[in-house]
Amino acid sequence: MNEIIFFGSNKEPISLENKSDKILKPIQFKFENENENENENEIKQISSSNDSTIFLFKNGKAIEYSRYSNQKPQKIQIENIQKVTIGDDNKAILTIEGNVFAKGMSINPNNSKEFINISSLIEDKNDRVVQDIVSGWDALYLLTSNQNAYGIGSNYDGQLGVDPQTL
Repeated sequence: MNEIIFFGSNKEPISLENKSDKILKPIQFKFENENENENENEIKQISSSNDSTIFLFKNGKAIEYSRYSNQKPQKIQIENIQKVTIGDDNKAILTIEGNVFAKGMSINPNNSKEFINISSLIEDKNDRVVQDIVSGWDALYLLTSNQNAYGIGSNYDGQLGVDPQTL
């Protein structure tokens, strides 16, 4: 059986006597058959940030809980997911095929709620297979199968390796 124990801030009161939004003792996270088969609820990875958490299951599917989903899981409509990462202002998904899909204000300010294919934006077509991803505060970093590193997002403090004054 899969169990998740979590604690931290919660937007709903714990009880009528305690109206705090803090959960100070770990409580078990229970899934309500997010997947068709109970065996498909085996968790591979969890990634979380300020306002959301993504659970990646071993079957390559994922769900997201966020402050905007009223404590209800939202299925992520991308299949064959290998890894997820969340920064403060971005969320990214790496598929088994090496594609990266991301969303967030630092990634796509015009439509921060929809995942876009970041891999397709890499200019060198021979370098579009990504093997690892990591989120920073408001930037996303990619490591390709050719061992090249890329960054996308905010470069306000030069965190993408470029002098912000030259952009």
